[in-house]
Amino acid sequence: MTNPSPVPPTIAAWHQVAQSRDLAALRRLLADDVVFESPVVHTPQVGKPVTFAYLAAALQLLGNDSFRYLNEWHGATSSVLEFESTCEGILINGVDMISWDGAGQITRFKVM
Repeated sequence: MTNPSPVPPTIAAWHQVAQSRDLAALRRLLADDVVFESPVVHTPQVGKPVTFAYLAAALQLLGNDSFRYLNEWHGATSSVLEFESTCEGILINGVDMISWDGAGQITRFKVM
């Protein structure tokens, strides 16, 4: 895994959520005004309830034994995480672009 800098605490918490599928921890990690973006939903989705719903569904669908992060790039308040997973025999490769605030809560989650 490419990782030139230490893993920020928010990303470490996200990795724990992705591994455990702990929905209570996911809810705590999201800021109230978080924005979720994905080519699947076409327009930005604003707010914790809708972002939680999309991420919980993604954890259920993609969070199987084949899911793994391949590479990571970290900035001061954002990270890019490349992932892959197999779903119904189809290899899915993409990136999660995650930003967070001073409290360590996710403010933007963009999937590409």
